[in-house]
Amino acid sequence: MKLVLIGCPGAGKGTQAKMLSSKYGIAHISTGDLLREQISKGTELGKKVSEIINAGGLVSDDIVSAMLSERIKADDCKKGYILDGYPRNVSQAEGLESIVGSLDKVICYEVDDDVIVDRMSGRRSCPKCGRMYHVKYNPPKAEGICDVCGDKLIQRKDDNAETVLNRLNVYHKTTAPVIEYYDKKGILLRTSGVGDINDIFETVCSELEGIE
Repeated sequence: MKLVLIGCPGAGKGTQAKMLSSKYGIAHISTGDLLREQISKGTELGKKVSEIINAGGLVSDDIVSAMLSERIKADDCKKGYILDGYPRNVSQAEGLESIVGSLDKVICYEVDDDVIVDRMSGRRSCPKCGRMYHVKYNPPKAEGICDVCGDKLIQRKDDNAETVLNRLNVYHKTTAPVIEYYDKKGILLRTSGVGDINDIFETVCSELEGIE
């Protein structure tokens, strides 16, 4: 089974990908994780990627394609895999076919922008232990203080409302054509990314029945 998950930042793709990976015994591949892994290992490719990112540039499709081509040869991909957040544009979508062949389903998690802003701008994290909170949905016992280690919670710079809206604008401009591309191919599954995560998961699983 070969799946692609699409959704704006904060739509819950990562959580759903982990659940699908566990249920179907297939690999969860995030291109962002692949890049970070190469950087942390200090490979030649990792050094090149680090230089590009540090200079404020975008990693080319060729580099991502090369990493993906190698990744899907791993043993944990024999039964299939989930691509999380890739492709991000039509060019990448077209190139992906030459790497992985035909896909079974492209799952698009739909969430209104105002919900995303509420989700992400309310997130707080502990710089010491990494524990995550939300001011509305998962607040700490004492306001602004981590329950686990007592450190002061912070808001990541990319979680403020203005930055989130900018990221959403970029997503809509670049990814809308990708959604249309897969819709025309007849493999797009639209599903709501709002509600109980288990209900969202079960809805998707019911749509995937019969796919090996």
